[in-house]
Amino acid sequence: MAAASAILAIERAALDRWGKGDPGGYLEASAADVTYFDPFTERRVDGLKALGAWYASFRGKIKIDNDQIVDPYVQRAGEIAVLTFQYIGKGSDGAMRWNCTEVYRQSGETWKIIHTHWSLAHDPAKDAG
Repeated sequence: MAAASAILAIERAALDRWGKGDPGGYLEASAADVTYFDPFTERRVDGLKALGAWYASFRGKIKIDNDQIVDPYVQRAGEIAVLTFQYIGKGSDGAMRWNCTEVYRQSGETWKIIHTHWSLAHDPAKDAG
């Protein structure tokens, strides 16, 4: 339970900064050997330096007015925890709905992201019209 709360707090803080155009929260939350996928990367991004370069293209360009983490779930196995959730953000690019998987690794009392995967989510409201 404590691990889930800590991981959700890390994720919420990183999303809050992201929504203000600052990807630094995710960089600080990520391990040196992090890997990353999203629908807009040509291939997997390997390592914190490469992730920082990818995120640099978003710095100052994103503004999320309000957002929501939907149905977060943390599964823990030893020093590894997997967080899955759906993210709904409304801001500079309109409303976006995402699925996210974050894999965290614990070292001492610290949790760091070792893998991230974002994908665009099906939006039933848009499909109903």
